[in-house]
Amino acid sequence: MQCASYKQLKSGTDVRGIAVGDNSPVTLTDEAVIAISRAYATWLKQKCKKPRLKIAVGNDSRISAERIVRCVKEGLTKSGCDVIYTGLSSTPSMFILLKKSDFGCDGSVMITASHLPYDRNGLKFFTPDGGLDGKDVDEILTIAESGKFGCGSGVCEDRSFMDGYSQILVSLIRTQTGKDKPLAGKKIIVDAGNGAGGFFADKVLKPLGADTEGSQFLNPDGTFPNHAPNPEDKQAIKSLSDAVIKHGADLGIIFDTDVDRAGAVDCDGSEINRNRLIALLAAMLLRDKKGVIVTDSVTSDGLTQFIQNLGGKHLRYKRGYKNVIDKCNEINAGGGYSPLAIETSGHAAFLENYMLDDGAYVVAKLLISLSNAKDGEKLTSIIADLPEAVESDEIRLTFSEKSTDFKTEGAKIIEDLKTAAAASDKMRLAPENHEGARINFAKDAGDGWLLLRQSVHDPVIPINFESNTRGGNKLMAEKLLALLQGYEFLNTENLKKFTY
Repeated sequence: MQCASYKQLKSGTDVRGIAVGDNSPVTLTDEAVIAISRAYATWLKQKCKKPRLKIAVGNDSRISAERIVRCVKEGLTKSGCDVIYTGLSSTPSMFILLKKSDFGCDGSVMITASHLPYDRNGLKFFTPDGGLDGKDVDEILTIAESGKFGCGSGVCEDRSFMDGYSQILVSLIRTQTGKDKPLAGKKIIVDAGNGAGGFFADKVLKPLGADTEGSQFLNPDGTFPNHAPNPEDKQAIKSLSDAVIKHGADLGIIFDTDVDRAGAVDCDGSEINRNRLIALLAAMLLRDKKGVIVTDSVTSDGLTQFIQNLGGKHLRYKRGYKNVIDKCNEINAGGGYSPLAIETSGHAAFLENYMLDDGAYVVAKLLISLSNAKDGEKLTSIIADLPEAVESDEIRLTFSEKSTDFKTEGAKIIEDLKTAAAASDKMRLAPENHEGARINFAKDAGDGWLLLRQSVHDPVIPINFESNTRGGNKLMAEKLLALLQGYEFLNTENLKKFTY
């Protein structure tokens, strides 16, 4: 890859690319990884104002990890940094070691591409202040393209942190439950999706007294042979649900590849994800102190009502876990109180945990609640009065070959839709909305809402629908299709199929 194209590897707040060339040309080449690692070292030295740094490096289970690790080590040591290689690690652990270990590191690099297919990989960077934002990644990639790096000769040592990280979670649960074995008598199944989360069964659950028989896909395998390593994947949730029912478990938990996201399944096999997971966590937090729960834009009206009934406030913000985390930080910095920033994807960051999106910490909070439940009581009994929609769907529209500037065209669609809603007696713009066009529909016109937004990075327009009436989403989609027919640059085929 030519250095001029390094910025094409930016993905939000990470660097990501194709690392295995089975299906497409490799973009995350040795040259690119070495240059970007050297650029991170140069950038961090400037921030820390230190001539020599120590940087931790870890990876998930991907088959390209060994190659990428070798290149990152080379890039960092050639830049005069010492490296601690932590081996198979979770993304959250790579930040926590900067806060709670004796490693003495100035920064860390996690090699992961989260839930993406086996042929992808990437780099995620941390400082003791947290994960980098998009502007920081831009600066690093600019340095990489310039080729102007610091030089030196660093040394490497191997030292895992996963035992220490696991003990932090165990201590948290013991402290908040007041019990040494708070999960004694509970059967809990872990599905690690062959990612980095297999540690949770032996190093967290068993010391707390849990029976983990029936746990599955704990061994790291970067080909992900059983299901996608994604808590939102329907096949993955079905597999976990079947295991919970088969083994009579009290709870099933599932992680993505690098353990920064999690989902769960209750004892009856029902999914605890998206709005249900948010409601469960909000109920636990708002019981202690009322505040603002910040979520992404596609959460339900029922969740808003549920949070308000608990005495809290629900703020729907922009999609993107860094967006909701930044908004939560803004509220707290301004003198307000916001204990949780969470996306429907499962990214959840707690004020009490450095605003770090950590799937294992989410599960720890669920386990604390489970340990306090009465015998035979489901974990989801806490959210028994959560109003849930009858229908919920997502459709993604693409742009046609006539598109010339998808961001400008997408913005026009959103503004035109807002204008149409304002002129209709069956549609009404949501009073508080921070992304795209969110429209409420009358009871006889769909009895729900839709949110149309522009993807930040890709030529895609996602549309989310939610209705309280069977068939309501189709009614709203039909109205939307009529409004979108005149845009030659937009491909509405997926919307047409949904209305058939």
